[in-house]
Amino acid sequence: MLTTSSRLGLVIGRHDERHRLNEVIRNAASSQGGALVVKGEAGIGKTALLADATLEASAFRVVHASGSEFEQELPYAGVHQLCMPMLEHLTSLPPRHRDALQVAFGLADGTPEVLHVGLAALGLLTAAAQDQPLLCLIEDAQWLDGESLKAMIFLARRLATDPIAMLFAVRSGPGSGDEFDELPGLLVGGLNDEDAKSLLTTRSPFPLDEQVRDRLVAEAQGSPLALLELPRAGGFVPPDGSSVPSRVERGFQDRLTGLSDQARTLLTVASADPTGDPSLLWTAAGHLGLDLTLAGAEATGTGLAEFGHRVRFCHPLARSAVYRAAPAAERRLAHDALAESTDPQVAPDRRAWHRAQASASPDDDIAAELERCASRARARGGVAAAAGFLERSVALSLAPGRRIERTLAAGQANLDAGLTDVALELLSTLKTAELTEFQHARVDLLRGRAAFTQHRDNAGPVLMTRAASRLSTLDPPRARDCFLDAFEMSLLVGRGGGVIHQVVTAARSAAPTSDVPDLLDALLELVTSGYSTATPLLRHILHGDDEPLWVRRPALAAMIAIELWEPETHTTIAEWLVKEGGESGSPMLLQLGLAQKTIDAVIIGDIGQAIAAAAEEAAIADAAGIVSLVYHRLHLAAHRGRRDEFRELVRLAGNTPERAGQVTNLDATAATLNNGLADYPAALAAARRATEHHDVFLTGLALPELIEAAVRCNDHAAAATALAGLTERTEASGTTVGQGITAYARGLVTGVEEHFREAIELLSEGRVVPYLGRAHLLYGEWLRREGRRRDCRQHLHTAHELLSQSGSEGFARRAAGELRATGERMHSRSVQAYEKLTGQEVAVARLVASGATSNEVAGQLFISKRTVDAHLRSIFRKLGITSRRQLRDHPDLLVHDRFK
Repeated sequence: MLTTSSRLGLVIGRHDERHRLNEVIRNAASSQGGALVVKGEAGIGKTALLADATLEASAFRVVHASGSEFEQELPYAGVHQLCMPMLEHLTSLPPRHRDALQVAFGLADGTPEVLHVGLAALGLLTAAAQDQPLLCLIEDAQWLDGESLKAMIFLARRLATDPIAMLFAVRSGPGSGDEFDELPGLLVGGLNDEDAKSLLTTRSPFPLDEQVRDRLVAEAQGSPLALLELPRAGGFVPPDGSSVPSRVERGFQDRLTGLSDQARTLLTVASADPTGDPSLLWTAAGHLGLDLTLAGAEATGTGLAEFGHRVRFCHPLARSAVYRAAPAAERRLAHDALAESTDPQVAPDRRAWHRAQASASPDDDIAAELERCASRARARGGVAAAAGFLERSVALSLAPGRRIERTLAAGQANLDAGLTDVALELLSTLKTAELTEFQHARVDLLRGRAAFTQHRDNAGPVLMTRAASRLSTLDPPRARDCFLDAFEMSLLVGRGGGVIHQVVTAARSAAPTSDVPDLLDALLELVTSGYSTATPLLRHILHGDDEPLWVRRPALAAMIAIELWEPETHTTIAEWLVKEGGESGSPMLLQLGLAQKTIDAVIIGDIGQAIAAAAEEAAIADAAGIVSLVYHRLHLAAHRGRRDEFRELVRLAGNTPERAGQVTNLDATAATLNNGLADYPAALAAARRATEHHDVFLTGLALPELIEAAVRCNDHAAAATALAGLTERTEASGTTVGQGITAYARGLVTGVEEHFREAIELLSEGRVVPYLGRAHLLYGEWLRREGRRRDCRQHLHTAHELLSQSGSEGFARRAAGELRATGERMHSRSVQAYEKLTGQEVAVARLVASGATSNEVAGQLFISKRTVDAHLRSIFRKLGITSRRQLRDHPDLLVHDRFK
């Protein structure tokens, strides 16, 4: 239809809009690819503008896709349209990406992740663009299926260095196309009066006098489609309160006046079929006994649709106008005929959808078929499609018990698809009196999950606790899992609100499912009895006899490893998470893994790895269209002494509801930041806030910061109390890292030199370079204050070297200041390689330096190979090198031997 629109000369005026579109085309021709979302109301001229853009792209290969109002329940339908013309490049993709596309298109079994599908589609597009620049035109993008929408946005964000342009046409309206708001946009308004008159003069099918023309211009409100269609409806209609698209749609419906019943029915069947397949249409028409020759000729004469190798309506509004004009009974007959004509082996989901639309009353057989469609959609990664099928199955369910079960399943599917409001609306339809106790528990579980995703303070863990209590007698093992879910949720929300104690109080009543204590028992022991009793049990459960805890509950396992002062275990967990997340393609697992990898790298002092992992996590979030995590970046900014960056992250988290609950480590990290900057009053205040509620998995790391700040502020009572709490924890854990940190904290409180020496000796055995640096710093500071200037210099120099090497810039500046106070002249520190590069460039550089190819780097960072090569050119320029091999000469971009 684009070429038809261009031939009709609909683009009159529009100089600014055409300039924006042509700029995208010209940039793509110069390998500066990009996307533009053309947004406006129906009939405003978006299609004509896209058609006009193809004239500028005469040297481009053009591929098309379009969303369909009737195909939103078919996963990856839009991606399939876009990629079909380029499937000859499928063999050039890595096996994982090739398999992902085949599964998404229903050509193979499996469950693809949208990130792998998006990356596979990117591979196809970039392969096709090697021979000829590529222009992708996506019309009615607001109607793309959910999975295609995510994949298309993924593509649009990753074309910066490729000769590819993507142009989207999106219908404006409340909530329509909001997902595209993060992409560059072009809002198309109405034509001005001069251009509108020009269009009428050149394109009107009827001669118009000046008065009629001016009235039409006023009625059309700048809509090109209205200017062309209103004359067909008899000149103009009296003004009313309806929108221009509504009046245009009525104009299309007026063309149905006087048609025979057979011609109207044929058009109705055509409007009910989203595929545009003429063989399907003619078969359905045959089922209805239509005279195809006469009905086809009469329908074609309306100009509403053309019946060639594809069935095409002249405009999406024309299709919807025809469909809505048909009586409900006629629409059901059309869908019934299409269902009968659809091959159940080739397109079972589309056949089931037509059957559902044809049903005038509940039908359990169709509802069951829709359930099977949902299972197939979920198997192909179509969680949003599965939710849609299940919603329709609820509406068609006759038996009350099946309707309840399907409602719960639909609620679960909508939550999985991120459609929290829809899930809650479904759950609100359930009648409390009809639910069993088990179903009540499932409702609480779903509402708890919904509340947690909406960040509604304590509602999530409270509802999960209620569900667990309901399940205690019905399904004890599941009840205990729910208590663990509530416990885990409470660690992220409601700090200080007593939520965790509510969970613990309720969980004490949970019946044990075995004589062997489990994770819930260990956590209850930790909260109620303390570290000396709980630590052996926690350690045993963390490492497991048959399977480590992180295989089942990675987030809790990571927190326990840090609480037990086991950095090596935390490293193992972080590496496992990244590996599993990469193999599964799960964005959430990858995000968690990379966040933990960032924290792990901070703890051991591999600053380049920390920056790279944080950049990778941001890339994953961007690729998946989800919110980037904050807590690990707070940890990194505090470690580096970057106060402005830290404050900006806090501001960002506070202003973004989706990030609520992510900054539970705010006060602990703020204490570290301020101790590094020698702002001890601020550090003391933050550390007190972090420890005042004695929260598990948060207080432990804040206690050393509290001790240091309290000593510097001469609050020796607070320091002594904190030291007692830290000693209890680290003696129970028994690790050299915990004992080493406690030793230098004890030295601060007691002023006994041997404690500082013990700390250095213990921490030298491990991999925690920043903590070893801080032990040397504190000992050096103590020695200087004792007047032992010569002795202190050695430790301060060592501290400065270790802290600079590990990126602990604030603490390194403290060491430099102490050395200057002894009379030492400090030279400016040389700029490290990672400081010259952006976060993503650090990630690329480290991967390449370790021997990864450009294709491997592209797959890991979810960018195109051309983007990797562009980053490398920038890296080489900034570092003054010319080859990949030379990257290995920058040790701060590699994992040092001591970290392996």
